Amino acid sequence: MLRAALEVIVERGYADTRIADVAERSGTSPALVIYYFKTRDQLLTEAIRYSQDSWYAESLRRTGEIPTAAGRLAELVAMTCLPGTDPEPRSWWLLWLDLWALSPRNPGVGAVRQKSDERWRETIRSIVLAGQEAGEFASVDADDFAITLSALLDGLAVQIALEDPQVPPQRTYELAMRFAAGQLGFGWDPAPGAKRARKRGSS
Repeated sequence: MLRAALEVIVERGYADTRIADVAERSGTSPALVIYYFKTRDQLLTEAIRYSQDSWYAESLRRTGEIPTAAGRLAELVAMTCLPGTDPEPRSWWLLWLDLWALSPRNPGVGAVRQKSDERWRETIRSIVLAGQEAGEFASVDADDFAITLSALLDGLAVQIALEDPQVPPQRTYELAMRFAAGQLGFGWDPAPGAKRARKRGSS
């Protein structure tokens, strides 16, 4: 049901999504959808949580196989920017546009957005601290770096969602990694990212 909600919201936009649409897509009744999700806002926020949980589970699986903090950070950035590495369709960034637009005027949606941002920053921060402990990264303020990189990636994600021809996914990946390497003081070669993107293709 949550995956059906994600698909419908992406296709139609949150404003034009009806409970009946989600019920039809999931093969159930509107009454059952309302039973689980009392309002459309709750449907959106639960769909976002579902998408997030799936994304983080996949990121933990992938980064857990990478021995260096720099490699784990690069994989996290790739999953955010590159269509061949993101476990979810690129179009799902449109969900975040709806979430961000609703957050300032809806306390419930805003609270979900805040928790989401906190989780995102903590994920980046934990990699930075691990890299510093291992001697891979420079002694920068991990909190400041996490805030800055997360904001940079969110901003680049907007351009990806809008399909800005001057800001293609590969370029966003390279820009983000160049920033991270410069701030954290580790060597980074853009070639592996470019090869990986071409190999895995786009969705």
